[in-house]
Amino acid sequence: MSELIHLDPFENRLIFLIRRKVKEKTLLKKAYNLDLINERHRHRYEFNNNYREMFIKNGIIISGTSPDEKIVEAIEIPNNKFFLGVQFHPEFKSRPNKPHPIFLEFLKSTL
Repeated sequence: MSELIHLDPFENRLIFLIRRKVKEKTLLKKAYNLDLINERHRHRYEFNNNYREMFIKNGIIISGTSPDEKIVEAIEIPNNKFFLGVQFHPEFKSRPNKPHPIFLEFLKSTL
């Protein structure tokens, strides 16, 4: 997994920013307009890859993964107006005058 170490300016501690691969033609790609993104990993829980094919067969889109595609970092339900589940903290990067790309895309979807 490709990681970047970053000093958290508020808590003065090191955190890991995980590089994630973004799938084309997804909400995640629309929000970021990037092929690779760096976000703080949310917690120690991970998507269980034993169920990966079952999720895909039932219409779930895996829109964000580790660069080697082994770890699922974001999923979407395409038939929903806006359903994007992520394994990171977009709220930590969001500010009133600079909303996180995911929040901005969510707000755009309501208009």
